[in-house]
Amino acid sequence: MRRVVFWLDLVSPFAALAFERLPQALEGLSYEVEYRPILFAALLRHWGQKGPAEIEPKRAWTFRHVHWLAHRHGIPLDTPARHPFNPLALLRLAWACAPAGGTPNRRAVEALFRHAWRGGADAEDGDRLAALTAMLAPARDPGADEVKQALRAATDAAIAAGVFGVPAFSLGERAFWGFDALEMLAADLRGDPWFDGPDWAREGAARDGVTRR
Repeated sequence: MRRVVFWLDLVSPFAALAFERLPQALEGLSYEVEYRPILFAALLRHWGQKGPAEIEPKRAWTFRHVHWLAHRHGIPLDTPARHPFNPLALLRLAWACAPAGGTPNRRAVEALFRHAWRGGADAEDGDRLAALTAMLAPARDPGADEVKQALRAATDAAIAAGVFGVPAFSLGERAFWGFDALEMLAADLRGDPWFDGPDWAREGAARDGVTRR
């Protein structure tokens, strides 16, 4: 059984869609999923990118596209009252639900995504966060240093693996980015011979080209 590492941040609507769609996209395949919450903002800082919500036309398109995809795939989705929101509390809660040395399970990640992306409420609302924490009953304190370190370590590991955005999926040494990469991930899991041919390496190789200054 092959392991898929699912890199996610609760602030991302595409990650929310990918979480819901993953079981259907990989139906009939032998795999296990390791959910790894990371801080998307740290990826943006590391790679020198702006987030989609920081460029107004891109923000507008992103949410139109996201809601079209939700409609297309029959996935309930509501934009939070405030977005972008600060996901740190939710990310730390995710890691607090994980056993020491382990990762959060699908049930916990599902509750966190649905807290943010169902109902259109404020994901940072204190009363809602308290209720969510009580429901999940994390094994560890979300404010503990070990939990904060687990989030930092996961984010550092994602960067080391070449992850630049969320959702992303690692399968062995290959990384796949985006909701629309689920089909490609499934093909690799099925053993599609394309991945053992020259295209993967050739098309990922650096090329000479114009450099923006």
